[in-house]
Amino acid sequence: MSVLDPAGPQAGSIASLWWVFEWMSVAVYVIVVAVFIIATIRAERRFRAEGAGDPLARDLARERRMTHVIVLSAATTVLILFLLLISSIRTGAKLASLEDRPDALAIRITAHQWWWQIEYSPGDPRRYVSTANELHVPVGRPVHLELTSGDVIHSFWVPSVHGKKDLIPGRINKTWIEVDEPGVFEGQCAEFCGLEHAKMRLTIVAESPEAFEKWRHHEQETAAPPSTPLEHRGQQVFLGTTCGTCHEIAGTPAGGRLGPELTHLAGRTTIGAGAALNNRGNLGGWLLDPQSIKPGIHMPATSLSADDFNALLAYLESLQ
Repeated sequence: MSVLDPAGPQAGSIASLWWVFEWMSVAVYVIVVAVFIIATIRAERRFRAEGAGDPLARDLARERRMTHVIVLSAATTVLILFLLLISSIRTGAKLASLEDRPDALAIRITAHQWWWQIEYSPGDPRRYVSTANELHVPVGRPVHLELTSGDVIHSFWVPSVHGKKDLIPGRINKTWIEVDEPGVFEGQCAEFCGLEHAKMRLTIVAESPEAFEKWRHHEQETAAPPSTPLEHRGQQVFLGTTCGTCHEIAGTPAGGRLGPELTHLAGRTTIGAGAALNNRGNLGGWLLDPQSIKPGIHMPATSLSADDFNALLAYLESLQ
């Protein structure tokens, strides 16, 4: 995804401002180069016509012309900078235009090393949803984001949707986004936050209001109980090891908050905040040795027998 391929009003305003700066810079560059070439050609012709002459001799007419050129150039520069300033101010006003929308969807995002905790309607227990790394939003509806960090400074950036916004420990920064078209838009932490900064991705899934409400209703449900003996054994393994200490699965005693919430893990497209696609092979590799996929993360390797490992994998794959 690119900042020049906007999918929302704020990204569109930023892209428009970028193009204003781009074409203004191109025009200035072309004019400067053209003037330089013309001046060089005229100086060469004058030298041939007049000879070397006295290099220190004053030419009052030429000095007056140069003074006029310098004054005009300075005035033009000031005018260009003023126009760019006005464009920047107008863009800033457009970026803040969603602040007064009462129908905005409230979402709190807490950044961690190196994943994103996402909470919908944090002040309303009836509509509360907790998930990780995938931000689902309804198309055409403004979203009010509260951004904070649980450890170091991170930065929220989805180029096709909005500009960058820092997430700072102990502080809540606010911003607004809106997506105009359905699709999947990739984001990235844009502030160096440690070893795995480059593998701290965020995905925005924009869908119709009806599809979003269906997804939200499903996310509010607790995890489906195991349906096979193998899945039941996998749940016991999960609860009997350190897994439940770090992760939460709604509907079970597992209530850890150190790692991502896993109630609907199998419905996500990636694992490890975009480090790998969410399929059986990658999930198994992640459980056995997460450091081989994302070195430096805080999740330890899993040491289990083959039977317990297969049971745990089956249980996690059932968490739709």
